[in-house]
Amino acid sequence: MKKLFYLIVAMAALSLSACAGGNKQDKADMQQNQSAGKTLVAYFSASGVTEGVAKTLAEVTGGTLYKIDPEQPYTDADLDWRDSTSRSSVEMKDLSSRPAIKAGGKVENIEQYDTVFVGFPVWWYTAPTIINTFIEANDFKGKVMIPFATSGGSTIDKSAADLAKAYPALNWQPGRLLNGATQDTIRAWLGM
Repeated sequence: MKKLFYLIVAMAALSLSACAGGNKQDKADMQQNQSAGKTLVAYFSASGVTEGVAKTLAEVTGGTLYKIDPEQPYTDADLDWRDSTSRSSVEMKDLSSRPAIKAGGKVENIEQYDTVFVGFPVWWYTAPTIINTFIEANDFKGKVMIPFATSGGSTIDKSAADLAKAYPALNWQPGRLLNGATQDTIRAWLGM
């Protein structure tokens, strides 16, 4: 049984080869595509917790790190979930909210990536709406999309389901809550 990471890369390579005309490749060509596939680790982090995990994930996968950087940074007051008038509370009550991202949230040379990890803290049991801004700013069709998250008490299940429902044309794979993840726990998750 192949490891999850290699399976993800292989799926991306298959997806790309299908888009390029559906040519069948032999096993040697497939292995070459697996090693050639590039990984993007995109993340939004309000407090630094998700950022730490994203950096570790990028180190393990050899991926390119991309910070989803809000145009207007979140303050501690903005993140006060107990205040119904705080910025994060208001955004999460209006799921059509699309907080602006610096430079429009566009990833340069997006076509070079086959696998995209999308990381975020879980807010109100789902991904912050800035993740929607990021997804809508880029063309992720044909890429393997893998959510990862950090949370003080929620799972990633609803977040992952919400993303798959909102963007059904994208190739979503099972995500993982990576609270306190180390290189070893990430390798175990990816089967490396």
